[in-house]
Amino acid sequence: MNLTLFVWRQKGATGEARFEKHEVHGVSSDSSFLEMLDVLNMHLVERGDSPVAFAHDCREGICGSCSMTINGRPHGPKSLTTACQLHMRTFKDGDTIYIEPFRAAAFPVVRDLVTDRSAFDRIQQAGGYVSVQTGAAAEANSIPIEKDLADEAFDAAACIGCGACVAACPNGSAMLFTAAKVTHLALLPQGAPERSRRVLSMVAKMDAELFGGCTNHGECQEACPKGISIKYIAQMNRDYMSATLKKARTIRGKVRAQ
Repeated sequence: MNLTLFVWRQKGATGEARFEKHEVHGVSSDSSFLEMLDVLNMHLVERGDSPVAFAHDCREGICGSCSMTINGRPHGPKSLTTACQLHMRTFKDGDTIYIEPFRAAAFPVVRDLVTDRSAFDRIQQAGGYVSVQTGAAAEANSIPIEKDLADEAFDAAACIGCGACVAACPNGSAMLFTAAKVTHLALLPQGAPERSRRVLSMVAKMDAELFGGCTNHGECQEACPKGISIKYIAQMNRDYMSATLKKARTIRGKVRAQ
């Protein structure tokens, strides 16, 4: 396959930025999108040019590092697929492909296609954990959990934190990511004691990181490579409302007791 690439080049968050045109020849249709970029970088290095910086780790659709926008869509044109699992047979010989970093105020560009998505880590640190002392690993099935509930929690836990939901949302909202992290713990008995505190802390941190609000566009669900449902946003909103009312009642009770 012969392709024309327009690749976003940017030296830093405030550096000069532009699309750079490259012609790539002899690309195997069986290669992955990242392997195609490897070929491009090999040619750039051979010419003495700077290679295109892009993030990658597992290349198995698990880590979420390969976050980039391909022809205007996070992770490219194929649904339920990360960029590292996107094969070049998805494209046609002679195609022109535009490759950009994820666009969001909370995801500043580090270099070329690499963005700083550590805002997700800080949301997770705000409450996305279980602090109950569990001791050694429990015996299997020692905490009975209904199959339907376990399946639902597992579906929410499938979020890999790639940021495609944020990049696809016109508001740059992180509601789908935060909702998945909140819900998968809230559904399990181990996460129940901190359910109210968790949702309040993580939503507050999400807002502090300058992510936008959800206005029900649904683009996040369409872009998610793991098929996380927007029903978890509704679940998080219910939990948030319940936790807010519970907190208000607690404060009111303390004031009356004084």
